[in-house]
Amino acid sequence: MKSGQSNSASTSDSLSWLFPPLFLLIVQQIFWRTPYGAVLQGVVLGLLTSLVALGIVLTYRSNRVLNFAQAELGLLPTVLSVMLIVESGFPYLAAFAIGLVASALLGVSSEFLVIRRFSRSPRLILTVATLGLAQILVLCALLMPDWWDSGVTSQRIDSPLDFQFDFDKFRFNDNHVIVIIVVPLILMAVGLLLHRTRIGVGIRAIAEDSDRAGMLGIPVMRLQSLVWSLAAVLAFLALFFRSSIFGLPVGGQLGVLFFLRALTAAVVGRLTDLKTVLATSIVLGILQQGIIWNTDSPMRGNALMAAVCAGVILLALIARRQTFLRFDSLRETLSMGETRPIPPELRALKEVRMGKVVMFLLFAGFLSMIPYWFGIVTILRISSLFVYAIVMVSLVILTGWGGQISLGQMAFFAAGAALAAKMIVEWNLDLIPAVLFAGIFGGSLSLLVGLPALRIRGLFLAVTTFAFELAMMSYFLNGRFFDWLPSNSERVDRLPILGKIDYTSSRGIYFVTAIALLLTLWAVHGLRQSRTGRVLVALRDNEQGVAAYGVSVVKAKLMAFVIAGFFAGAAGALYVVHQQSFAGLTTNRLGNSIRVFIAAIVGGIGSTMGAMIGSLFLFGTIWWLRGDWSIFATGFGVLTVLLIAPGGISSLLYRFRDWVLTQLALKRDIKVPSLIADDQIPDAPPKEMEVGNES
Repeated sequence: MKSGQSNSASTSDSLSWLFPPLFLLIVQQIFWRTPYGAVLQGVVLGLLTSLVALGIVLTYRSNRVLNFAQAELGLLPTVLSVMLIVESGFPYLAAFAIGLVASALLGVSSEFLVIRRFSRSPRLILTVATLGLAQILVLCALLMPDWWDSGVTSQRIDSPLDFQFDFDKFRFNDNHVIVIIVVPLILMAVGLLLHRTRIGVGIRAIAEDSDRAGMLGIPVMRLQSLVWSLAAVLAFLALFFRSSIFGLPVGGQLGVLFFLRALTAAVVGRLTDLKTVLATSIVLGILQQGIIWNTDSPMRGNALMAAVCAGVILLALIARRQTFLRFDSLRETLSMGETRPIPPELRALKEVRMGKVVMFLLFAGFLSMIPYWFGIVTILRISSLFVYAIVMVSLVILTGWGGQISLGQMAFFAAGAALAAKMIVEWNLDLIPAVLFAGIFGGSLSLLVGLPALRIRGLFLAVTTFAFELAMMSYFLNGRFFDWLPSNSERVDRLPILGKIDYTSSRGIYFVTAIALLLTLWAVHGLRQSRTGRVLVALRDNEQGVAAYGVSVVKAKLMAFVIAGFFAGAAGALYVVHQQSFAGLTTNRLGNSIRVFIAAIVGGIGSTMGAMIGSLFLFGTIWWLRGDWSIFATGFGVLTVLLIAPGGISSLLYRFRDWVLTQLALKRDIKVPSLIADDQIPDAPPKEMEVGNES
């Protein structure tokens, strides 16, 4: 009897990898049934997705990092191969071979130049580094066609074979057949490499404990370079074969959603179970084709697919939280070096008090004179900079203090903008209540996202917020799909504040946004000095220790999400009034939260000064750098900051402030343990010596 039960349990465990993809397939059959021809198209799409998903799993196994640059590792060599075929007339196979070698070299170079520099850093820091790497690779892919005096377009290439056939009224060609035959062989080869060779044994050993693997003589660094090379090759194969069928993913919705599907499959497979990852990838391809078949346009279908992927990721993380938390250590929060306050020993000094007053007067005077020094265009640009600074202040609360990566802050921003535009256009609501309601709406949405964060920690919260932003921007806040959203043609008028204060001019909106930023900074400063602010920072550093003191960890975490969402939503309301339109706020802005997040880290996500510097950095790169070079600035900037000044540019300014305070303390012979070691300040002479000198 026991033997039968044991065999039944063993069979159930051996087939458990099928349950998630089978569930998704059942959902597809219930809600989005599709012809067999579309199913076959979905299988082709899923096989391509599985290559990118497998790369995500491999890099996670090797370095315990979520590789947000996985798709971009294949984009650059794919553009190279496509240009060689289209512009230089290279044979298909020759260009394919060159791209294959280039992708392998790119993977090794990325691991050696970027990933290895952060090998001893917390995993969240390394995840942020992959965001910067992705930005640099995108720019290189965009600039490479300039070698041929060409531009990046959605080029489609043809294989040497040339045939077509119809299946269930759907047209297929040789490129589909190549994917159906070649990709499974590639997947089987990788599986054999991981499970039947010494290299695979070494990779699995690194995944369990890299330090112990190194002590056992396993070449950890060499194997990690091999893994990243293999991941880049898989990404190249996926995008090269994709370009034969769909064309190059040169950005926009399709490129982002391609990575989102791969990330969804990897998360469903717990980033470890290859069979689940591969099966889920194929089912997601079928699901996407089913959704497109049952909607009125491919654009709507792709947008809805983003929302479905976000839901699948959320369910997967919640349902299997124990497995994820085992790999996500308790210390995996993002600590970027919070700003140290002025030591209490020096705060009462006349020089310090006068310095603070002078700095405040200079700052306020500079802000008040900007509208009179510059033209209308510059004034409006600076006004939008102030609005984005408020968004980055919200990141200071959630990430700088709370230690949680949020890649979806712009979704709350856009949601607040949509609600504010609706209330102003249709209800003629005043700006102040519109901002408040938009902030409440943003805070409520942030609370909904924060609820799963009670069970999801660190790396996987970044995945959740990233998927949430894509779902909101591409579907839920897309005016093409929902009538309640403001139309692009509707003008959002700047109605008088309280019925009296006119701010329709560029100077008027400038002062409104400047005052809003100052009020935000004042409120956040008070929050940091309060018990809530101290609890948030303590939670970031030692969650278990805080809980031991009887503090409600759940309440504190949710409070951080609500406050951050409130400021982001309120900033959205200000922005839609600044632009006087909701048009373009969500279109072509997929993944915009990543650039905002990167800019906040460059400025210094641990302080409000860093938020303002980050906003200036974000807009400065857009205003002063030509075209796509702003992408390079954000990518290179975040890598440079993580290597040289982990606290951001603002930390350098605070170091200078601390140096000035140190000199002042030495001059006054004041002991300040937080600034100066005790042995640096000479002690007062003993009384015996004083008496002896007098005699």
